[in-house]
Amino acid sequence: MDLKDHIRGIPDFPKPGILFYDIAPLLADAAAWQETVKRLADAVRPYKPDVLVGIESRGFLVAAPLALALGVGFVMVRKRGKLPGDKVTHSYDLEYGTDTIEIQSDAVKPGQRVVVLDDLLATGGTMAAAVKLLRQVGADVQAAAFLVELTFLDGRERIDVPCEVLMSYDS
Repeated sequence: MDLKDHIRGIPDFPKPGILFYDIAPLLADAAAWQETVKRLADAVRPYKPDVLVGIESRGFLVAAPLALALGVGFVMVRKRGKLPGDKVTHSYDLEYGTDTIEIQSDAVKPGQRVVVLDDLLATGGTMAAAVKLLRQVGADVQAAAFLVELTFLDGRERIDVPCEVLMSYDS
């Protein structure tokens, strides 16, 4: 099955000149989504994660069912102000400004093997920040995994762990 058949390109979203890679058709097709989770499980299993971490918000859609398939826990990395309780934060630079992500301070135990997931790898800034945040709480970050990579943006160069990707777009 060619999973790219289930990714929709939407031009000029969220602003003119951007081609948005929409995973909604992939999520809506049961057979394609099951195949996606199977392929991700095959890619992530060799890292022997104790827990999977999803980055808000589409990373949750990827990491949660994969964690269930692998029989491991699922943890959320969220934007500032979205998590209750004690949190650890990490701020990072964007093209125009900064952003902050958070994790609950007890969500990952020191030394736990972690794989971090998101739907799409573009410039790599958010994933690089999530890896740093997880290391702040003592996680042993083994890899990052994505459904889609936009290779022309060189995002994996900013990420210092192996990257697993199901689909790549070169332009």
